[in-house]
Amino acid sequence: MSSFTVSRTPKVWYRVLSGGGMLDFLLLTVLFCVGVAPGYAQDLPIFDAHIHYSQPDWAVLIPDQVLAILDRAGVRRALVSITPDDGTLQLYDKAPQRIVPFLRPYRSREDMLTWHSDPAVQTYVEERLTRGVYKGIGEFHLAMADQAEAPVVKRCAELAAQRQIFLHAHVDDITVGKLLQLYPQVKILWAHAGMSASAATVSGLLDRFPNLWVELAVRTDVAPGGTLDPTLSNLTRERCDKDGRLLPQTSGGR
Repeated sequence: MSSFTVSRTPKVWYRVLSGGGMLDFLLLTVLFCVGVAPGYAQDLPIFDAHIHYSQPDWAVLIPDQVLAILDRAGVRRALVSITPDDGTLQLYDKAPQRIVPFLRPYRSREDMLTWHSDPAVQTYVEERLTRGVYKGIGEFHLAMADQAEAPVVKRCAELAAQRQIFLHAHVDDITVGKLLQLYPQVKILWAHAGMSASAATVSGLLDRFPNLWVELAVRTDVAPGGTLDPTLSNLTRERCDKDGRLLPQTSGGR
């Protein structure tokens, strides 16, 4: 699988789900896209576009248990990024046809605030990528737009372009716009749609930048109080019909 973009198959769209709530929202979104009666929703394959299985979890759940949880949730494939990266490889080794591995540029959580300018992180990323299994770099965080030009970010963009893989960026709308302008040759997956970007902002960025994909993990405003927000649900339906670059999701990803 060269990428994880939402892809059309006969009678079905691959959609996303994650482990924390709002299942009704996700099923409704799928049904909007495919026009299937609610009774058949359980037959739709699910792609989770934002999962972490970080080191504290390893003592609680072994990889086989994680895969069993995905089985129960009906998740056929899952995008996984983990700190440290060994956890990603544990899951990938168990289920290489199911796990879509992304490389987080964090050797530990202490790297989260400084990774973008740390030469040691650049060396780490370059070395890990030689395994040849990763479909993206991230999820990573940038606190301000100026950091989009930091040396390790530039190098990650170069590597992503060379390998034709994604950058998965947890940033605000200003910063994602700058990343898209600086690195037009790179496919960028915008984590959480910036956590707070409006439907109009998301739509405008998708229209401007063909190299942008968006996922809505942890966006509780998608269905506040259990009721679909009409602006976001309409945008989701529109994008399902148009190009599939908006991935509806709720999750515990951060």
